[in-house]
Formats: sequence, structure tokens, C-alpha cells
Amino acid sequence: MKTNAYAAQNATNPLAPFNFQRREVGQHDVQIEILYCGVCHSDLHTARNEWQNTTYPCVPGHEIVGRVVKVGAHVKKFKEGDTAGVGCMVDSCRTCANCEENLEQFCDNTIWTYNSPDKHLGGMTFGGYSDSIVVDEAFVLQVPKNLNLAAVAPLLCAGITTYSPLRHHNVTKGQKVGVVGLGGLGHIGVKLAKGFGAHVVVFTTSSNKVEDALRLGADEVVNSKNADEMKKHLNSFDFILDTVSAPHDINAYLLLLKRDGNLTQVGVPPEPLSLNVGTLIFGRRSLSGSLIGGIKETQEMLDFCGKHNITSDIELIPIHKINEAYDRLVKSDVKYRFVIDMASLQQA
Repeated sequence: MKTNAYAAQNATNPLAPFNFQRREVGQHDVQIEILYCGVCHSDLHTARNEWQNTTYPCVPGHEIVGRVVKVGAHVKKFKEGDTAGVGCMVDSCRTCANCEENLEQFCDNTIWTYNSPDKHLGGMTFGGYSDSIVVDEAFVLQVPKNLNLAAVAPLLCAGITTYSPLRHHNVTKGQKVGVVGLGGLGHIGVKLAKGFGAHVVVFTTSSNKVEDALRLGADEVVNSKNADEMKKHLNSFDFILDTVSAPHDINAYLLLLKRDGNLTQVGVPPEPLSLNVGTLIFGRRSLSGSLIGGIKETQEMLDFCGKHNITSDIELIPIHKINEAYDRLVKSDVKYRFVIDMASLQQA
């Protein structure tokens, strides 16, 4: 079926209107009319081939919220008219150890929502900067009815990226949790950690983000450039979520962990970070990384957000402003996630 979209044709030209064919709805498939699609930094990296793995043309977008318009004969979880979401994955092998443990994100044959081999039509998968998508129901998510749909979209990537490590490391009520960086990931991390009942401390180098951090739910805000402020928190954190993708001194945060505390890195700096191993050894601290979550955990995250009324802070844009949004994203000029109103695609 013909699908309208915006695509990158190469690494340097702006994204522009494009159309392609989606597969017909199979027996286990759900067709979704896309209402909103979040703009993730991964979209920009891929569109501009900054990871050197892009196949063109490329239709980005993996934070998808929409309305079910058609279901296959064997679909059990969805019906026409339902609100549904699609995140970073649209399939996996389903038989490996990772898939059997509901960790499809670590499957060696994960099929990502875009720029991944399309086993149905050949070529590559195309993402959510489009008016429609067809996905196997096993990779479609139910969206809580009480939440603002546009503001839900970033939860499908940024939300699960921050929820998964908080959950994995058993963050609970009364614990002291740090969030490093207050951007697209960090601002959701603050809301989720508060939802878990933690005492949340935000670390930022931007004095103009202090007020926002408190508004979002932080109990304290620390200027990470201020050595005295940092020293006050030595050996006191149960868990720290590091969302910063720029070069920074990770050892300064590891020193803030109490014995057996963990720092999980979800931001991806362009160069390797320097690590003082002694900081880990003295205190039995640990440093780990985290990707997204599996489908089961992503649904759990959405249900949690529905219960606690958690959504992303967004700026809604029409599709024809996507290139401007990318330029602003590079400058961190958004509070805190761009979301495309896909109705604008009809006028683009």
C-alpha cells in the first residue's frame, strides 16, 4: 500500500517528501495510522549517517503513537479504533535465549523500526515519519487512554531507555537516585525515579535548568562543576543514571555512589570515557550500560506512566519543520523532546 513519508536520500541533503510501499496486513499484523512520532537523537545520527551504517533512502522515526485501522485475522490484542504504539523494534528471531527472556533488544537478529533489513518486502524497514505502519501484533504496544498521546510518543524510546535501568537495579522508595543531565532522556528519568518513590538529585552544568529540574520533580539540583557541591554527596547514592552523551568525567559521579551502588550509562559519548578502576574497587561500586527494554518491559513502562500520569515535555512540530528541528537538536534547543504532528504530512 502506498505510504507518504519524509526521508533522507543521503547524508547531507535535508529530509524531504517521499513515498513507498508498506506490506499488506498479514494474519498477525496490525496497521496503524500514525498520529504522532517523536524525534530521537538516533534519528538525526542515522539520517546524517553519523554511525556509518545508514542505507538510503531512510525514513526515521521509532517513537510512534497512532490509531489501529486494520487487524489481521489472528490478531488477539488489538481491534480497529484502538490507540497503539510502536517503539524501536518491529521484530526479532523470537527463539534465542534473549527473546525467550523478553529481552528482544539484545537479540542478534532484532529488526529495528527503520534502517533494518525488511524480511517481508526486502530492502530496509521504514519508520514513523510516515502516515501509516504495519507491524506484527507481538511488537505493538497498548497506550494508556488517560495520557496526552503526543506526549506519550517519546516514552517509546526515551521512556523505556530510562525506565529499564531504574527497574533492573531495583530502585525503590526512599533510595537516593542521581540523574546526570537534564535533556530528552534526563527529564523523563527524573519523572520516573520520582514515580518509583526515590529522592532525586539532578546534576547539571546549566544554571538555567535548576528551576526546570525542580519543576519536573527533582528534590535537589547540583552544579556538577562546583567541587564543594559535589563533595557534599560523596558515598551517598544508591543509583545514578547518566544520560550525558558528551565527553565528561564519569569518575566524579562514581565517587558519589555508596558501597555497592551502581551508575548506569545510557548516553553514548563519541569518544571512550576514562575510568579510574580504583573508584570501583574501593566501595565495590559498579558501572554498567543499558539499551532500551524488551516489549514486555516497555508495556510495563507505559502502564506505569499511565498510573503515575507521566509523559514527556514536548514541542509539537509540523513535518516540514523537521530539518529545522534537527539543527536545533544539535544545539540542545528543545524542552525536552520534539514530536511531529503527522496530520501535517497531508499538507507537506
